[in-house]
Amino acid sequence: MGIERSLELSNSDALVAEEMEAFAQREVLPYASSWDKAEAMDPEVIRSLSKRGWLGALAPEAYGGQDMDPLLWGRFCESIGTASSSLLGLPTVHGMAIQAIARWGTDAQKETVLPMLASGEAIGAFALTEPEVGSDAANVQTVAEATGSGFRLTGRKRWITFGNIANWFVVVARLEDKPTAFLVPSTNSGLKITPVKDMLGFRSAELANLHFENCEVTEDAILGRPGFGFSHVAGTALDHGRFCIAWGCVGLAQGCLSASMEHAQEREQFGKPISEHQLIQRLIADMLVGTRAARGLCLEATALKRAGDPRVIMETSIAKYYASQHAAKASRDAVQILGGTGCSSEGHVERYFRDAKVTEIIEGSSQIQQLIIARHGLMQHRKEKRKKATNP
Repeated sequence: MGIERSLELSNSDALVAEEMEAFAQREVLPYASSWDKAEAMDPEVIRSLSKRGWLGALAPEAYGGQDMDPLLWGRFCESIGTASSSLLGLPTVHGMAIQAIARWGTDAQKETVLPMLASGEAIGAFALTEPEVGSDAANVQTVAEATGSGFRLTGRKRWITFGNIANWFVVVARLEDKPTAFLVPSTNSGLKITPVKDMLGFRSAELANLHFENCEVTEDAILGRPGFGFSHVAGTALDHGRFCIAWGCVGLAQGCLSASMEHAQEREQFGKPISEHQLIQRLIADMLVGTRAARGLCLEATALKRAGDPRVIMETSIAKYYASQHAAKASRDAVQILGGTGCSSEGHVERYFRDAKVTEIIEGSSQIQQLIIARHGLMQHRKEKRKKATNP
């Protein structure tokens, strides 16, 4: 509660947060399952996000964005996550591109690309994952070779969120064995984009595979500098992605909790609502506590992000790890509480269940997060031990 009290929205931002929640419930949730079945995102909802300025809200004001407060952005991700994880994927990867360009791009790159991304005129995506490289993303196999006038990209990227409709890609490749990021337009003749269908979750997130074959880009396409592609550019993007997914998982878990409580109070078994059976109460209690705990971790990361504290990177990993784990458990329990209804695609819980599994994998799998968190904890323990030894 201390964190929540210290993190407050201004009166104007509080009104925007209410508008975001209403938008998600009115214009997203009722249609999310139909988008899921169609395995495509409705262009109209994307236009609605752009029209409200929310798609490019994190872009600097100088380029048409809003420099949106981290808490308001977190509330936005939670609201959209309650309604559609697939749609949440759009501001997540679009924001990853914006953050990478805003921090590491040249003035020319910022002036050319950021206004289009901020307005929603163009969609950005982040191309890192490959057929043989997932969590070991520092060792991408896509190659960039220098030519007389620029670079030639050769390789493949897989499962790129909103890659099917993106206009600009931030692509990580190896240039003379150095991970390097490039800005690549989707119209490049050397880039082939293939839609991905029949995925477990995030079915309307417009996933695509990218095939770069003698894909020519100009010399000014490099984002940052050679060797910075993973450690700096991808690091910036992934930190943003984990922040979005963590808050989105809170929203997903809240959706599971709301659906479970509503069903449990309406459904009767053995002469009384199932909400009065203790084993159902236990599932709901765990869901409620876990959701509040996940929200608390997200608020902690948000407070550090507001303050520009470097500890935000680790706290964001912790929040993403716990929130995704809890969302997966909450969705399993919600299916259990709703029974046959929870297994039906007519409601939202079955979709929550499938999407929650995906959140344990994207933006760094749970296992990778465990390694990162454990190593950081051990390092901090050693530092504290040495400090006590030198200052008894």
